[in-house]
This record gives sequence, C-alpha cells and structure tokens, in this order.
Amino acid sequence: MNADRIARLFGLVLFAWVGISIGNQISDWLPGIMLLEQPYFPIGTGALFAIFGTVFAPTISTRPFRRLRRLIDRLSLSQLFSAILGLIVGLILGALAAVPISYLPIPFGQILPFFAAAFFGYLGINVTIARPELTQGMRNRFFPKEIVTEMPVSAAILLDTSVIIDGRIADICRTGFIQGELVVPLFVLNELQHIADSSDTLRRNRGRRGLEILRQMQDEATLPVRITDADAEGVREVDDKLINLARQLSGYILTNDYNLNRVAELQGVKVLNVNDLANAVKTVLLPGEGFMIHVLQEGKEANQGVGYLDDGTMVVVEDGRAYLNKTVSVVVSKVLQTSAGRMIFARPETERES
Repeated sequence: MNADRIARLFGLVLFAWVGISIGNQISDWLPGIMLLEQPYFPIGTGALFAIFGTVFAPTISTRPFRRLRRLIDRLSLSQLFSAILGLIVGLILGALAAVPISYLPIPFGQILPFFAAAFFGYLGINVTIARPELTQGMRNRFFPKEIVTEMPVSAAILLDTSVIIDGRIADICRTGFIQGELVVPLFVLNELQHIADSSDTLRRNRGRRGLEILRQMQDEATLPVRITDADAEGVREVDDKLINLARQLSGYILTNDYNLNRVAELQGVKVLNVNDLANAVKTVLLPGEGFMIHVLQEGKEANQGVGYLDDGTMVVVEDGRAYLNKTVSVVVSKVLQTSAGRMIFARPETERES
C-alpha cells in the first residue's frame, strides 16, 4: 500500500469523525429545526466530510511532503539552516495563535490550532528561504562564508536500469570522472528485482548482475549512492518516470539506452550516456597511421579479415584473410563512425610498401 492510499484511509476516518462532530454541534446550536434534530443528520455530514477527506487527503498531506522533500534535496547547507530557523519561528507564532483559537467551540477549537501551527511553520520556511538576509547574521555565525562557498550543491545523477546492468558505471565511478550523488529511484530498483526474478535465464542473470553491481557500488562508497522512493505522479512507464523525476530534481539521467537518451533530450533533461563516453575515449587513429592487429576471423566481403583493438573497436583488414589467426602490421585507410560505434578499415603494411 503506497503513501497516497494510506493518506486516503486516514483522511476518510479523520474527516468522518470531524463531520459527525460538526453535525452534532450544529444540531446543538440550532434547536427546534426538525431536519437538524434527525439522527441521520450527523451521519450525513460525516459521510460528506469522509468523501472530502478520501479525495483530497493526498493533496494536503503526502504531496506537500514530497514537494518539501524535493526542496530539501536541492537546498544548500546554509539554506537548510535558514529554513530550520524559519520553521522554529513559524511554530512559535503558530503556538501563540493557537491559544485564542483553542477557545472556539468543539471541534474547531481542537482542529484549527494544528492547522495554524502548520500554516505558520510553512510560512516561516518560505519567508526565510525567499529572504535569506533575514537570517544572514546567524548563518554567518555558524557557517562562515569560506566554508559555505566550498560546499557546492551537486545535481543528482539518476541511474536507469540499463546502465546498472551494463556494469561499466562502477568502473567509471572509481576513476573519479563523475562528481555528485548517484540516485537510484525505487521504481528502478523494483524493475531490477523483477528482471532478477524472471523465468528466463538470461534476463534473470542480467537482473542479478545489476543488483550485485549496485551493492558493490554502495560498499565501495567511491560516490554516495542513495535509494529514493520519490515518484512521478500519474506516470506508469519507468523511462517516463525517470525523465519526470530528473526534471523535478533538476538532475541528470545516466544511461546507455539510445531511445531514453533521445526522448530525455527532447524534453530538456540532461543526459550522461556511457556509450558516448566510451566512444570519446577510444583510441584515435587517422588515415595513414600504422599499428599491429591480430586477425581473428573472416570478414563479410571476400578476402577481408576482422580484428579488434583493446577498447573493442572493430578493424576490417582488406585482403586480411591470408593473415587469419596471425598478428600483422596494418595501415589505416578509412575511419567510419556509426551509431553502433567506430569502425576502422585498414590494409596490410606490406601492400603499402609494394
């Protein structure tokens, strides 16, 4: 049961009780009216309030909490300190306002003080964040300027399922090229678990590999890895949820999925593609340069041989069939960049000499 359903259940019970109490209070205030003196009148008001609570409970409880949590994730340490000060001041004002409100008739005197405290607390947070100069003196006392400036807020980097299963992200993190906090949404973790529980052996092994890599990254702690239950309301597909969540957090998506990459870019979400990084760091060979290659297999065309560089780049050797299972010196004739990666065409060094 998710948070919204729990909120609706509590909203139904709480607002039904409030409705019944209000119905009884109205009957006491207005005696002599036959309709109000009927026993079903409090039940009717309770039912109306229960419907209201069921429909709007998430709107006034869980959804503001999610927005507040996303706001906290994006705040710097000094901003968070200002927000806490604003909350304390707001709660004090709410407590002062609750004293006269508590003398109102039941149930208003019991319920409204709570809403007053919540309102003033929320107001205090927003005022101190919007006007940081109000708490500047106290912030500077606890957080000197030189300390605050050395603590930049890094954007969240959301991992998708494919890049976790791929596994290269763990090696990339060890190198220190990625800075920030890696965030794994709970719906991505659930998809990994679903793949790991698949009846298909290949999918099951891929899912288990992803879970193992994620555990390894958490144990090594080269970068902070956080699991978040933040979700995108009203979205079912995992990729769409990831894009919406990245937009909400003003973060990046780390992936090697071509389709997700393009869709996210069209929606203005920044993407870090592992395949683009791999292509960028591959060996640069220009036409006319020579190198050694081990010919492993025949090519598609007649007399062609195929070998691979250490980074996995395919090398097609013209007239290389005669050198099958041999290491030969070749010279680059053409470099072709495709969507699948880089492909190098070369010919044996002896042909160039002749």
